[in-house]
Amino acid sequence: MKRMISIAMAAGFILSACATNPNDPNIHTKQNAAAGATLGAIAGAIIGYQSDHSGGALRGALIGGAAGGVLGAGTGVYMDKQEAEFNRQLADEQRSHQIEVERLKNENLKITMNSEVSFAYNSAQLTPAFHNTLDKVADILNRYPRSSIRIIGYTDSRGSAEYNQQLSEQRAKAVKYYLVDRNVDARRIVTEGRGESQPRASNATEAGMQLNRRVEMLVIPDKNIQ
Repeated sequence: MKRMISIAMAAGFILSACATNPNDPNIHTKQNAAAGATLGAIAGAIIGYQSDHSGGALRGALIGGAAGGVLGAGTGVYMDKQEAEFNRQLADEQRSHQIEVERLKNENLKITMNSEVSFAYNSAQLTPAFHNTLDKVADILNRYPRSSIRIIGYTDSRGSAEYNQQLSEQRAKAVKYYLVDRNVDARRIVTEGRGESQPRASNATEAGMQLNRRVEMLVIPDKNIQ
């Protein structure tokens, strides 16, 4: 059994060896493909070992690694393209610090919206000036339907915890309703509020409270994208 696992790991490392250059512009795609290759190699080796204790493990590792690498690369490429779209379409908003676009290690995209420009003070009503930005977001989401969206609202610590929780939920829902009005499938979207519970910075300063008042959108790829 130990020999079988060693074969699987070796095959996975061979298949994933190309994903080690940190300066590679396609590093996200290659890392995802490498992870898929390694997991596929292990799964293939187990299946091969169970059916054939001799060469089955090696054959299964190679086949499983190749298949896993294809699936991993597919997800990476899909999210690479979607990330590039967000960065291109929201370049002005990023320069003016209205929005941040971040690629997470699990291939999710995180879009952080500054509530100072997206909502009226102490309100869950979207500002008219922010509609154009959300129109761009909706357009991209509609062109990349193989992803789901989780919208999360946050507040600073002013006011009661109960009030802040309600406000954070209402703001997340307001973003959802706007996207749905722009033809984003409501079944793709879930919302939640976290109130003041997860600050990005200290609430002791106005600058810190401004960072804490935000809405985050996680764009999560579907499984098995090829």
